[in-house]
Amino acid sequence: MRTRGDAQPGLGPFAAGPVGGIAAAAAALLIALSGRYGFHRDELYFLLVGRHPAWGYPDQPPLTPLLARLGAELFGATPTGVRILPALLAAASITLTALIARELGAGRGGQVLAAGAAACSGYVLGNGHLLSTATFDLTAWLMVISLTLRLSRTGELRWWPLLGAAIGIALLNKLLVLGLLAALAAGALTAGPRGPFVPRPRTLLGPLFALLAALPFALPVLGWQATHGWPELTVAHGISAAGGAGGRLLVVPMQALQLSPLLAPFWLTGLSRLLRRPELRWARPVAVAWVVLCLLVTAGGGKAYYPSPLLYALTAAGCEPYAHWAREHRAKLAAGLLTALLTSALAALPVLPASALAVPMAIDPDIGEEVGWPELARATATGWAAIPTEQRATTVLLTANYGEAGALAQYGPALGLPSPHSGHMGLYAWGPPPATATGPVLLVHPANSTDLEDHFTACRTVARVDNGHGTANMEQHAAIVLCAGPDRPWAVLWPLLRRY
Repeated sequence: MRTRGDAQPGLGPFAAGPVGGIAAAAAALLIALSGRYGFHRDELYFLLVGRHPAWGYPDQPPLTPLLARLGAELFGATPTGVRILPALLAAASITLTALIARELGAGRGGQVLAAGAAACSGYVLGNGHLLSTATFDLTAWLMVISLTLRLSRTGELRWWPLLGAAIGIALLNKLLVLGLLAALAAGALTAGPRGPFVPRPRTLLGPLFALLAALPFALPVLGWQATHGWPELTVAHGISAAGGAGGRLLVVPMQALQLSPLLAPFWLTGLSRLLRRPELRWARPVAVAWVVLCLLVTAGGGKAYYPSPLLYALTAAGCEPYAHWAREHRAKLAAGLLTALLTSALAALPVLPASALAVPMAIDPDIGEEVGWPELARATATGWAAIPTEQRATTVLLTANYGEAGALAQYGPALGLPSPHSGHMGLYAWGPPPATATGPVLLVHPANSTDLEDHFTACRTVARVDNGHGTANMEQHAAIVLCAGPDRPWAVLWPLLRRY
C-alpha cells in the first residue's frame, strides 16, 4: 500500500524483493566471515566500556559501546557475536541506498543497481565486518539523507519529527552528524529551491517539531560533553594533528578508494545529475553538502571517510542512467560489479590468511588490528608469573592504550590476570589504582612507545608479544615491563597518565 509520500508523481514502487535479497546476501557473507581473525582493538574497548554505561566518553557518546554489550549478551562475547549487529546495519545501509535512489526517481532497475553497488563497496563491507562508530554512522546518516530528500521533495510537515528523531539517534553515536546538518544547510541555502526550509510561519513548525523530537536523545549527550569540558573536541584536535597535511589532500581519493574505484562512474554521474538536471534541483543540496563536507574535513583535518555517506547518496543518484545502459550491457555491468566485490572483499574482509595481510594493510592498517590479542594476553600472563606470589595482591596491571586494556579484560581472567588500569580515553575516568596498591607495576605498551616507563622505577622487560603471523600491527613486539613501583603516589601520578 502506498503512503501519501509514495503517491507523489514520478515515484515508482520500491523493489523490495531484489533489494532485500542483496542486503540479506551481504549480511550473510559478513556473518560467515566474521570469525576469521579476532576482535579489533576498538571492539575490545567497546566491550569494556559497555560494562560501564554512561551518557558519554571522551571519544564518543554511548551508543556503540551499548551495541557491543547488546551483541555480546544476545549472541555471545565472540567476534561473530559482536559482529552480527554490524552485518545487519550494513544490510540496512544497502537498503537505504536503494531507497535514496528511488527518492531521486530511480525505477526498479536503478534501485537494484544502487543496492548492488553499495553491497560491492569496500566501505559498506568494512563497516559491516567490524563494530565501530562508523558502522552506525553510515546507517544513521543515510537515514537522515533519505528523510531530508523526502522532506525536500514533498514539503510535508509530517517528515520533520522523523528527521529530528533520526538526528537525535545519530547524536547518541557521534557528534559528527552536526557536520552533516551544517553541510546540508549550506546546500539548501546556496543551491535552492528552499521549499520547506523557507522561514514562513507554517514551515517554522517543521524545524520546531524536529528539534523537539531530537532533544530527548541529544540533551543527555550534549550535557555530558558540556559538563566534562567537551573532550571530543580534544580528541578531534588529536585526529587533525595526526593526519597532517598529506592526509588532508587525500580526503576525496581515500573516499573513492574505500567505496571502490570501479564504482566511480556511478557517483560522478550522480554528482553531475544533481548539479545539472533541472528536475532534480530540489535534491541539489545533497550534492553541495558532499562538496562542503569534503572542504570542512580537509580544512579541519578530519578523517577522510567522514563524508562517505553522502558519497553513497551520489552513487544512488547515478544509478538510474546506468540501469538503462545495462539493458544492453548486462555482462559488462555484472563483470564490473563482481570485480568491485572481489577487490573490496580483499581490502576490507578477512579473506586472506592472517600471515598475508601486508597488502590490505597498505590500504587500511586497521585490518591488522584484528590479530594478536590472545597472544598479548598470554605474554602478559608470562610477565605476571614473574611477580612473587606474595606481591601480586598489591600489584597493578597498567596498559598504554584501550586496545591492550580491552584485550586483558577479555582474555585475562582465564589466565589469572587482574583487571587492567589505563589512562587512555574513557578508561581514565575509572580512576587510579587504590592507594593500597603499593607493590610492583606490570606495564603493557607498544614497542615504540616507552614513555610510560618514565613514571616508574627499576623497570625491566620480562616478555614480548608475538602474534604468530608476522603481522606488523601496533602491538606486534609490544613490551611487557615489570617495574618496582610508581615514582609518586597514584593519586598524584594519575593525571599525568591521561591520554587521548
